[in-house]
Amino acid sequence: MEEALQAMQIRYTALTSEALALASAAPVLDARTAIIIDMASRYVQDAAYFNSQGDLLRSIAALSYAHGWLDCGARLRFFHVTDDRLFTIDPREFKTENSKQ
Repeated sequence: MEEALQAMQIRYTALTSEALALASAAPVLDARTAIIIDMASRYVQDAAYFNSQGDLLRSIAALSYAHGWLDCGARLRFFHVTDDRLFTIDPREFKTENSKQ
């Protein structure tokens, strides 16, 4: 069980860190984007702390919250991302919207 949790924590850390980097660098579509990025960043920091304390479950939970904030920001179009591997979005929606402009 411990090995599975460690593998999950490593995978979630990589995915969420990649998503946070993309979201942080993405074109901002709303002034409230900074709030979402800040909350996601704080949860990633919390996850690192919990991991350093050996608390893998809390670390994974914090990463899940962080990614939830990022997914919400992407879905509600607070920032423009098109990677549907990292975000629960349909990249075609952005293409359709951009082509109408």
